[in-house]
Amino acid sequence: MALACGMALACGMALAAGMAPARAARRVLGAADGAAESFNLIEPAPGIYVHIGRPLSLEQPGHDDIATIGFIVGRNCVAVVDTGGSVRIGRALHAAIRRRTALPICYVINTHVHVDHVLGNAAFKEDRASFVGHAALAPAIVRSREYFVEHYAGDLDAPAGPEQVVGPDRLVTDDLTLDLGDRPLRLHAWPKAHTDCDLTVYDRRTATLWAGDLLFRDRLPALDGSIKGWLAVLDALQALKPDWVIPGHGAPARSLAEALQPERRYLEALMAQVQGDLAAGKTLREAIEHTDFPLASGWLLFDEVHPRNVARAYQELEWQ
Repeated sequence: MALACGMALACGMALAAGMAPARAARRVLGAADGAAESFNLIEPAPGIYVHIGRPLSLEQPGHDDIATIGFIVGRNCVAVVDTGGSVRIGRALHAAIRRRTALPICYVINTHVHVDHVLGNAAFKEDRASFVGHAALAPAIVRSREYFVEHYAGDLDAPAGPEQVVGPDRLVTDDLTLDLGDRPLRLHAWPKAHTDCDLTVYDRRTATLWAGDLLFRDRLPALDGSIKGWLAVLDALQALKPDWVIPGHGAPARSLAEALQPERRYLEALMAQVQGDLAAGKTLREAIEHTDFPLASGWLLFDEVHPRNVARAYQELEWQ
């Protein structure tokens, strides 16, 4: 199943200008915020709170805490952007919100379907928040529930059940603006790229773009949608000029253009290599075993993720 394969590959750091995440957390939160700091919570822009996950494989202990997630505080309420890869991480995020504000949580926004971004949703059910996502997220959640419960039961409350995999009740087909009280958020649904249900969130007050997994930093980008579509989306993102960009993996950055460059180079090189292998008549296995990829160094989890990216790109490009 393509989606299941994507879960395995996709669900598997410093601030811009070289600031390490832990140091940034101390600088923003201060020594008095030890509990929040232990959850690696930083505030790159006013009212924008970010938790940076760890660069681990989904096969390793701690795999439920690999995504960059967080929340935005408005005058009236709070919006959560992704909830992590387990109910445990979702609860830790919920507790971090309550350490910062008593305002109600009005929205839980998911940037896409992958397990490391959505399994924490169940921790927010009692808040009666609206769960918001791409129009294609609802069917993707339905398709994924059985897989999530079977393969990630330990990341749910026992006994694990499909009711804990919470999908959206509000869908974005193109653009949608949500207001947290003097804090409008522009949500945009993208064509098939990293997945078929990628969504970005733009906070107008601070000019902060939550890019979800359309942007990976340090960790190798994982392809579960369309390589050609992803490159086209990067072209569109390139035109944006946010003051901050928050990736789906890795730390926030000040320059979107600079943050996108390594990912773009990798995806372009991946597509060129796979197209060359197809033109040479190589089989899928031969393409996967192609060992002289020019951009292997510098990426975390390259050996695990790159072969799966080759397979996905090969499947997309072989009939084009």
